[in-house]
Amino acid sequence: MRMIRSFVPGLLLLFLLVGFVPVAQAQDDPGQALLESLATESYAEKSEAIEAIITSGDERSRRWLEELLDGKLQRHKDSGRFVIVVENRGRSWPVIDALSFDDAGEMSRRDLDRIGINNALRGQLQSALAVLDLYTDDVDDRREAARELLGSMDATLVEPLREVIADEGDAEVRRLLEQGLAIHRLSEGDIDAIAELEGSLNSRVRAALNSAARSDDPLIADAASAALDDIEQKRRLNSGLETLYFGLSLGSVLVLAAIGLAITFGVMGVINMAHGELIMLGAYTTWAMQQLLPGQPGLALVLSIPAGFLVAALAGIAIERGVIQFLKGRPLETLLATFGVSLILQQLVRTVISPQNRTVVSPDWMSGSLMINEGLSLTLNRLFVLGFALVVFAGLMLVMRRTRLGLEVRAVTQNRAMARAMGIRATRVDIMTFALGSGVAGLAGVALSQLTNVGPNLGQNYIIDSFMVVVFGGVGNLWGTLVAGLSLGVINQVLEPWAGAVLAKIIVLVFIILFIQKRPRGLFPQKGRAAEG
Repeated sequence: MRMIRSFVPGLLLLFLLVGFVPVAQAQDDPGQALLESLATESYAEKSEAIEAIITSGDERSRRWLEELLDGKLQRHKDSGRFVIVVENRGRSWPVIDALSFDDAGEMSRRDLDRIGINNALRGQLQSALAVLDLYTDDVDDRREAARELLGSMDATLVEPLREVIADEGDAEVRRLLEQGLAIHRLSEGDIDAIAELEGSLNSRVRAALNSAARSDDPLIADAASAALDDIEQKRRLNSGLETLYFGLSLGSVLVLAAIGLAITFGVMGVINMAHGELIMLGAYTTWAMQQLLPGQPGLALVLSIPAGFLVAALAGIAIERGVIQFLKGRPLETLLATFGVSLILQQLVRTVISPQNRTVVSPDWMSGSLMINEGLSLTLNRLFVLGFALVVFAGLMLVMRRTRLGLEVRAVTQNRAMARAMGIRATRVDIMTFALGSGVAGLAGVALSQLTNVGPNLGQNYIIDSFMVVVFGGVGNLWGTLVAGLSLGVINQVLEPWAGAVLAKIIVLVFIILFIQKRPRGLFPQKGRAAEG
C-alpha cells in the first residue's frame, strides 16, 4: 500500500510532463509566435503579422498563408493550438497541426475559431504568395510571380521587393518587379515612375498609365498620355507582325495543299478535283494513328507523317490507274471524273468512319505559344506547320533537282514526245508523279489535323484555293507555288479584319483574274513545248 502511495505522485507527474511536452515544444517553435500574431481582432495588426510571416524566412510560411487565405487556418479556443482544417463538414472536423503538419485527429467546430480576413487582407495575401514564389529556383516560376505582382503591390511589399531585386539574377524578373514598383509609385503621384513604364506592352502597365492620364495633375496626365502614344505605336507594329505570322502560317497550309497539285497538273495536265480528298485521307490517317497509340500523341504524329504520305500515295496510284490513264489529253473530262471520285471518297469516309468531325490531339511540344514580348506571341502549332511546309518544299526540290525521277519529270513536263523518244517511260513517270503529288497532299492533311477538326469535307475547304495558288504561281513551278501560297495567305489575313472572310476571298479571286489577264502563265511561267501549247 505504501508503494502504491509513493508510485501515484510519480505517475501523475509523468502524465503532466507528457501532457506539457507539446505545449513546451509549441512555445519553443518560433512559428507559434508568428501564428499568435494573427490571432487578433485588429485587421491592421493582422496585416503586420502577415508581413512578419513573409519576411521570417520560415519554410512553412507559404502553407500558412495559403490556408489563411482559404479560411482553413484556425485556433483551438481552450488550448490556443493552431490547426489546419482538412474538411469542414459535419460537427467534428479532421485537422492537422499547423506547426508540424501532423494529423491531429478531429475537433468539434464549436471549439475552433477561424482567423478572419477582409478584402484588403485577401489582396495582401495574394500578393504575399506571389512574393514567396520569387524565392523559388525555377526562373519561369519567378517570372510568372513577378507578372502576377504587376499592379497589385502595396506599401507593405515595397521593401521586401527591393531586397528581391537586389539579389535577383534574372534580368526579366528584375524588369517586371521594377515596373511593378513604378506602377505603385505612379499611383502615389510620382511622375518619374512614368519613364520606367515607357514602351511596356503589358496590359496592367497600360491600365496604370490610362489611369494616370486622367490625373488632375496636368504634368502627370501629359506625360502618361505621351507614354501611351508610344506604346500604341509599338502595339500596332506587333499587331502587324502577328498578322504577318498568321498570314504566313495560312500560306504554308496553302503551299502544302497546292504543291502536290502543281506537280500533277504541270506534268500530266490533269485537273484533279479529288486532290482535297487526298488531303482528307492524310488527316484521317493521323486520327487513326492516335487511335492505335492512345495516350501518345507525339509518337502518333511522327508516325503519321510517313503513314499519311503512303496512304495518300496509294490512293493516288489507284485513281491514276483506275480513271485518269483513260482520259489523258482531255483535261475537262478528268475534271468531271475526279470530281466524281471526290464524292465517292467523301461518302466512303462517312460510311466507314463517321459523318461527324474527329478531333486530333496535339502533343505537348506543339501546344501553347512562344512569347516574343508582352504584345506578340506565336502559337507553336502554326509555327511547326510553317516549318514542316518549308521542309516538305525543300525535300521536293531535292527530289526534282537531284534524282533520276526529278530529271524524268522535268523532261516529260517540257516535252513529252521528245522524252519518249529518248527512252523515258512516260507512263511510269505519270504514275510516280501522281503518287508523289498525292503523297504530298497526304502530308498536308497531317499538318491540317493539328490546326482544325478532321471531317469528310476537310479537303473541300482548300481545293479552290489550291488551284488559285497553282495558277497564280505558274503551272508546274514549285518556286511559284511557294511564293504564291505565302503571298495569298498574307493577303487574305490582311484583308479579313476589315473586309470579312467571304469578301476577302472575292477580292483575292478578282485580283488573280486580273493578274492572269496580264500574265496568263503566272508569276513563274513553265518553259517547254507543253507550256507553250
